[in-house]
Amino acid sequence: MQIFIAQQNYHIGNFSANTAKIIQAIEQAKAQNGDLIIFSELAITGYPPRDFLEFEDFILRSEAALQGIAQHADGIGVLVGAPARNPDPNGKRLFNAAYLLYDKKIQAVQHKTLLPTYDVFDENRYFEQAVRHEVMHFKNKKIAVTICEDIWNLGDNPLYRICPMDKLTSQQPDFMVNLSASPFDYTHDEDRQAIIRANALKYQIPVFYCNAVGSQTEIVFDGGSFVFDSKGNMVKKLPLFEEALIATTLNADNSITEQITETADRLPLHEINPLTLEPELNISQIYEALVMGIQDYFAKMGFSKALIGSSGGIDSAVTIALACAALGAQNVRSVLMPSPYSTSHSVDDAVALSQNLQGPYDIIHIDKIYEAFLSELKPVFGDLPFSVAEENLQSRTRGNLLMGIANKLGYILLNTSNKSELATGYGTLYGDMAGGLGVLGDCYKLQVYALARYINREKEIIPQNIIDKAPSAELRPGQKDSDSLPDYTVLDQILYQYIERRQGPSEIKSMALPGVDAALVDRTLKMVNRNEYKRNQFCPIIRVSPKAFGVGRRIPIVGEYLL
Repeated sequence: MQIFIAQQNYHIGNFSANTAKIIQAIEQAKAQNGDLIIFSELAITGYPPRDFLEFEDFILRSEAALQGIAQHADGIGVLVGAPARNPDPNGKRLFNAAYLLYDKKIQAVQHKTLLPTYDVFDENRYFEQAVRHEVMHFKNKKIAVTICEDIWNLGDNPLYRICPMDKLTSQQPDFMVNLSASPFDYTHDEDRQAIIRANALKYQIPVFYCNAVGSQTEIVFDGGSFVFDSKGNMVKKLPLFEEALIATTLNADNSITEQITETADRLPLHEINPLTLEPELNISQIYEALVMGIQDYFAKMGFSKALIGSSGGIDSAVTIALACAALGAQNVRSVLMPSPYSTSHSVDDAVALSQNLQGPYDIIHIDKIYEAFLSELKPVFGDLPFSVAEENLQSRTRGNLLMGIANKLGYILLNTSNKSELATGYGTLYGDMAGGLGVLGDCYKLQVYALARYINREKEIIPQNIIDKAPSAELRPGQKDSDSLPDYTVLDQILYQYIERRQGPSEIKSMALPGVDAALVDRTLKMVNRNEYKRNQFCPIIRVSPKAFGVGRRIPIVGEYLL
């Protein structure tokens, strides 16, 4: 049996484009004598459709698309994901379903059992849990069809009380198929390999795993679909961050005789969970995810040109380089806005960066605008000493200028704030926190430096002085980030423990992290919690870590905890 995996990039709610893409892959598989082709979870609607699922019109369009696709399932079986109605008036009105199409009609349907509600997932909000588990019969084979989370309930501390494959295995399936929309984070490719290997070994059958690829606002799907044989060997791995269509031959005895990509004993045994922040960990994957996140956000929203405030600092430099890789340098406009406190080398560094990338840039001095603000505010400010108010006026002046240019010339402003800054509130609302998409908001400062080194791996794109110099907002004379924040080598490790690993103050203090004392832990966690109101107003952030700010981290704004 020739089984194809179609790893594709869908657009949520774009039924015509998604359907055309699915049909094209079906026709390609048919031309190569394919017997079965597998698509990802909710491929027809795109994932995650969220509250679109509450609209009857959305479901009707999904059903019409499914019927249209079925007309091409002649001579080939098609496994594709889409919502299904719940005929029982009790429970949610929909299931998250996998459809087997053949002979131009629906032959079988399997509903998803395990509905995640952690991190970015909200599936129990929309879907009812599966009540039946039956193998699908196709060309004398019995297929155990699972959907994404259904295969993850293994290990010593399972999240759910049931395991769908334990029910299906009693029906002696010949192989397992998993339709997935599994988001990227920089530990997840290894996690997936470990869990699929574990399933193959536990149930002693081949596993065909089809994952989505592409970015949906803040969530990036990296693909990396797999085929594993019954002994837990990886037979095929589809590329990360690319669409792909690959066939595998399943023999009559359910063996796979194709060349093994990776033997079971060389694959990860368990999920990756670094105990401390490792800034270089899978930095190439983080780079690819951020480029795809920018690229798809612009393409799917119908935009083409990005605007970025260029300060001569590391964050804006990395953001500009990423945007140029995603959109082309000619479509990325940098705006340098020196203030009375900007150093000459910052302007020079920013100019050098744009010249290295061959991208357009403008220099707009904000001195006169800033002085005008101070003049008008003098009667109100009186003789009060210089403070953060005057600093923020500079930042908000820049934000206004950037948004004015974006509005006038049709650009989307990319935000350059990093995760360390967002965590501690080291940013100005309506100033340097303005933007339509947060590029680095899920990268700690140490990871931003790692990205800069990765970008420069073959030649110097980001001027070395930008990487070497001490970071500064340059909003007052001689200012450095270290005036307000601990050194990033210390700060980022505390933040990682609190945000990613959800460790409390006593647990972090007991870890004896280098340079960390009890007072610093208390001060840092207080900064994180009291600045939730800022993050709540921030733009979407491209998610690259296991715990990003945004929809996957829900913290009350008004709360007393650790304040």
